[in-house]
Amino acid sequence: MTLSKDEILRYSRHLIVPEVGMEGQLKLKAAKVLLVGTGGLGAPLGLYLAAAGIGRIGLVDFDVVDFTNLQRQVIHFTADVGRKKLDSAAEKMKAINPNVEIVRHEVALTSENALDILKDYDLVVDGTDNFPTRYLVNDACVLLGKPNVYGSIFRFEGQATVFAYEGGPCYRCLYPEPPPPGLVPSCAEGGVLGILPGTIGLIQATETVKLILGIGEPLVGRLLLYDALGMRFRELKLRKNPECPVCGTHPTVTKLIDYHQFCGVPQPGSAAPDRETKVNEGEIDVVELKQKIDRGDNFVLIDVREPHEYRICNIPGAQLIPLGEFPKRVGEIDSAADIVIHCRTGVRSAKACAVLRQAGFQHVRNVVGGILAWSDKVDPSVPKY
Repeated sequence: MTLSKDEILRYSRHLIVPEVGMEGQLKLKAAKVLLVGTGGLGAPLGLYLAAAGIGRIGLVDFDVVDFTNLQRQVIHFTADVGRKKLDSAAEKMKAINPNVEIVRHEVALTSENALDILKDYDLVVDGTDNFPTRYLVNDACVLLGKPNVYGSIFRFEGQATVFAYEGGPCYRCLYPEPPPPGLVPSCAEGGVLGILPGTIGLIQATETVKLILGIGEPLVGRLLLYDALGMRFRELKLRKNPECPVCGTHPTVTKLIDYHQFCGVPQPGSAAPDRETKVNEGEIDVVELKQKIDRGDNFVLIDVREPHEYRICNIPGAQLIPLGEFPKRVGEIDSAADIVIHCRTGVRSAKACAVLRQAGFQHVRNVVGGILAWSDKVDPSVPKY
């Protein structure tokens, strides 16, 4: 394998760095890296790994570009809304560096296909945003002996490390069990500073290049924590757990499992058909809610979102009681009333309904789909966020 005259010119700033040089650039050209996810973290990763000259980059994604992605997923442009993320990301990466081979895996990574996809790559970069896929990527990397360059983001904070590398710890050494479902909000529920994935994604890209080149001190056994508001980095030491069920001395997880069941998270899309045809007991559809309002029914409508969300959009007549304040403000609610609760998507309002039922309230219903469904089915003038 050699570099062409054009490649030598393109990578000249690498070639004159002694730690990289011609030998290092050839290592990058020969490398095969799998990037799982082309969203917030995947955007800077895709751009910089392509620019660095990684020879083959696999992309795993099955989503389409949405307007809400554009605030942070800088590999996708406004004109890409509605396109497959794979097509959008691959196009930008090839535009940056036509020498890079892009392999598209337009699938959801599952226990059935993960080992077959990962086996052809030297290392894996985790750009995902959900616990089932993180555990899946981790376990597959451990079983295949592939390094896992990990990153995660939320609001103003991020973290990065390298798992499953030459005797180092894996994701399960840090998080043996997933958090209870709904305890940790997603970026869609809790938000994220748009710049944050750029910072963490570039750290992941840096670690990826270092591992390929075999230079520097990798983030193995070290969890790097970043606080954007305080503009501070700090580091936690991680140790390999000899009792780890995947990478420990006597592993009990020797094949991939059902990770949605393990994390207590419903399979994506599994409830979609029911949502279109019927509403479960203890729930109310936004169309029925609108009919109640129009009829002038006597009921209490409660919004459990945060005040800054309420200012973005709201349903007229809703009383704002943020979920965090809910347990101590239960006394403000008439226990004999017909109570309807909503949030953005129906997740937080379901928790509020559970609080009231435990307190003895009999007539409590959750608005299916929240205010986003209200925008879709009742009032399109209500902005989505």
